[in-house]
Amino acid sequence: MKIIKTLVAALAVGFAAMTVTAHADDKGLVGVLMPTKTSQRWINDGDAVKSQLEALGYTVDLQYAQDDIPNQLSQLENEITKGPKALIIASIDGTTMADALQKSADAGVVVVAYDRLIKKTGNVDYYTTFDNFGVGVIQAKSLLKGLGYPEKKGPFNIELFGGSPDDNNAFFFYNGAMSVLQPLIDDKTLVVKSGQMGMDKVGTLRWLAATAQARMDNLLSANYSDGSRVDGVLSPYDGLSRGIIASLRAVGYGTADQPWPVVTGQDAETASVKAIIAGEQYSTVFKDTRELAKATVELVDKVLSGGKPDGLDTKTYNNDVKVVPSILLTPHDVDKSNYQALVVDSGYIKADELK
Repeated sequence: MKIIKTLVAALAVGFAAMTVTAHADDKGLVGVLMPTKTSQRWINDGDAVKSQLEALGYTVDLQYAQDDIPNQLSQLENEITKGPKALIIASIDGTTMADALQKSADAGVVVVAYDRLIKKTGNVDYYTTFDNFGVGVIQAKSLLKGLGYPEKKGPFNIELFGGSPDDNNAFFFYNGAMSVLQPLIDDKTLVVKSGQMGMDKVGTLRWLAATAQARMDNLLSANYSDGSRVDGVLSPYDGLSRGIIASLRAVGYGTADQPWPVVTGQDAETASVKAIIAGEQYSTVFKDTRELAKATVELVDKVLSGGKPDGLDTKTYNNDVKVVPSILLTPHDVDKSNYQALVVDSGYIKADELK
């Protein structure tokens, strides 16, 4: 009996020591708010940020709002009451958080806008993202490459799609693309047959594939029922691209007589890389979310450890109150010729997932 009591006592001491060690190693709570689980991309981001923070000793509360603005605001307000040291927020609507973020500032919480700029508040400390204007430039150049320009002179019939108007990035994508396409529209090399241009006309609320598919249906019936062909579609995101492709398929594209138009995309989602391999989608923009997560986690850890981040962009992103210091990562064009090297060999997508 004495041996058993001694063993129990030793175990208790051991557990107590483990508890003290665990508390000593715990660097504090970080709240991570992601917009939705309907996109593979945001699931990947959330998982990567959470695992990397936990590896450094932080406790992480990861929340998804399912593209519901009031839900995300409620999650944010609830998160602040838990006393986090930092908040990493990929906002649904970057203009709705000012009041809640005042509370976080009053509590001394470090706030990082993750890939989507939080606007109209001075209480966002950093922004981590990719070169979003550059994403649009890549998409436009890829569209032209797919059309065979400049070897082929055109004219080419194209249609334009934009992202969600409540996402600041959508305007950077569109403006980047139009910096390349507008001169060729002006000289009639490119013809937007529908006449629909500008984010007020081409934006796709909440980045929904069904919305893009319905709009493409309308564009085809209103502007291409005379037998003319769509040669290319500027799409800023893979989910929209798949909706656009579904619409094109329904009216006979994707056959020997009516080949697929050039359709761009973004995020290198598995379904769209498969579509690229199949020849349905022409290209996508690969933004390695593992690198974005890594840069964000390193930034948060450095700031919470009392350090000062290096290499910040302090000119590009004005959120209507201040220029938010930003980390800008490099995006990459992906098509059938290089998907293996960029997304498979890098381990971003497993080869088996593309079969």
